[in-house]
Amino acid sequence: MKPYLLLLVIAPFFLHSIHPHKNIPNKDNQRWVQLFNGKNLDNWIPKIAGYKAGDNFGKTFRVEDGILSTRYNNYDSFNKRFGALYFDKKFTNFRLKVEYRFVGNTAPGGPSWGYKDGGIQYDCQPPNTIGLDQPFPVCLEYNLLGGNGKDERPTGEICASGMYVEIDGKRNTSYCTPPIIKRTFADDQWVTAEIDVADGKITHWVNGEKILEFENPKYDPSNILAKQFIVNGNDAVKGGYI
Repeated sequence: MKPYLLLLVIAPFFLHSIHPHKNIPNKDNQRWVQLFNGKNLDNWIPKIAGYKAGDNFGKTFRVEDGILSTRYNNYDSFNKRFGALYFDKKFTNFRLKVEYRFVGNTAPGGPSWGYKDGGIQYDCQPPNTIGLDQPFPVCLEYNLLGGNGKDERPTGEICASGMYVEIDGKRNTSYCTPPIIKRTFADDQWVTAEIDVADGKITHWVNGEKILEFENPKYDPSNILAKQFIVNGNDAVKGGYI
């Protein structure tokens, strides 16, 4: 089954922005489907810890001058209010392309690891099943990291929340696993991230370069949140929300 080609979407929770593009045909004459319309948050559902789905507290997610941004200027303190935007459609096989950058400063009260840290969360649980105070969904995540101009801080690692995957035939042993090919991007430059999901085989790309491959995502039965998605002993992840 050929994957959907999805252009410029993201589930952000720290400072970064998205730039809209026109639909672009690929070499097989498939066309990218633009999910962010460059005008507003139509078809997107915000979910911020401590607030109900649909409540965009503090205009955390906003569209200005055609850019989809995450902003915290209306927060007195971050106070563990992790959040994400969810597209209102479930996907299984797809190719996702996101153009992003980090700007500004980390929100006051944010965790120490929150410096230039965001994510593209995919294969997510439905947004209406996320608990009121639940910080992160059950999902896989392409972790977006920005450099500080001094240290190596490669983008594109795989983080598995309530799930596990196989890398080189072995189950991941940590929450986040760094990419094989390491690329660090500093300053506020635009970076293109891509995720290819095809029948349980997943590939992460950055600026057109393959950086990580893994497969067979499964729900972790030891995770109380993920356990609810295991039906009749079937723990295989078969798609989800972005």
